[in-house]
Amino acid sequence: MLTGKRALVTGSTRGLGQAIARALAGEGCDVMLNGFGDAADIEGDRAALEAETGVRVRYHGGDLATEEGADALADAAMAAFGSVDILVNNAVIRHFHAAEDFPRAEWRKALAVNLSAPFYLIQRVLPGMRAGGWGRIVNIASVMGLAARAGRADYITAKTGLIGLTRAIAAETRLDANVTCNAICPGSVLTPNTEIKIAEFIAESGLPREEAVAEFLRMRGQAMGFIQPERVAKLAVFLCQDSSFDMTGAVMPIDQGRSATWLEQD
Repeated sequence: MLTGKRALVTGSTRGLGQAIARALAGEGCDVMLNGFGDAADIEGDRAALEAETGVRVRYHGGDLATEEGADALADAAMAAFGSVDILVNNAVIRHFHAAEDFPRAEWRKALAVNLSAPFYLIQRVLPGMRAGGWGRIVNIASVMGLAARAGRADYITAKTGLIGLTRAIAAETRLDANVTCNAICPGSVLTPNTEIKIAEFIAESGLPREEAVAEFLRMRGQAMGFIQPERVAKLAVFLCQDSSFDMTGAVMPIDQGRSATWLEQD
């Protein structure tokens, strides 16, 4: 259990981040939520999670595309809970362009949200972790941080950078008492964003949904189905527990062996 710990999870109003926030709250963590969405829906989910788990659940809509938004989110979490013991950098934006066609404004925003914001948040909360003698930083990278696909320059660059940031922070904290920094690299996770991509693929291909999903997964080398968000959340929780004390700087794929078998993909 993580009773009494205080967690900040970015991009946690839906999808994978929401699953991680729910899992941490279920372990006894106070949780600061962050992300976009309908205000009434976010408040309903926040209140329901708080009532279900009995922990403090707060929300801050800091825009991680800006330095000021990242700082405001970290400050709000520390003001609400006193400190942040667990930071999960999960928020992400994605674009799909060939490099020569990539709008530079989208490139800048992707790097701001996907890479700079995690650095700013770590910079803000790490002193408190060191002072308290306990801290866990979990960066949600991707299999796309371990290899590449065409048309994903921003995402691949940012996720590769996030893995580098994970190792850099692990190197800086490895002599600190009980402060760790690790990265998780999921494969294709079934999230609302994935559902949007599936709908687009169905429209483009004209395939029935079941066939379209199978082809969607085959093209990604993940024939056993989608990774369920709750499975990734369980790994994140483990990395936050005392039993993971000896693990820092680790980069862990959770992708059905996809990143271990690139040469076998069609």
